[in-house]
Amino acid sequence: MRITADTTVCISAGMCALTAPGVFDQGDDDGLVAVLLSEPSEELREAAAEAVRLCPSGALDIG
Repeated sequence: MRITADTTVCISAGMCALTAPGVFDQGDDDGLVAVLLSEPSEELREAAAEAVRLCPSGALDIG
């Protein structure tokens, strides 16, 4: 699992950081998604996948 984020699409909703705080964060200045772990551990994968599904702008992708 490899997670990528497109900050040009991100609308700063924060669902990613709320759903998988060990994998995602938001920028202090703009609130845009920041990927903390592009290859999350097995224990974080389910939450990361859920965050990708919940992203309202579709800025996140799992490859």
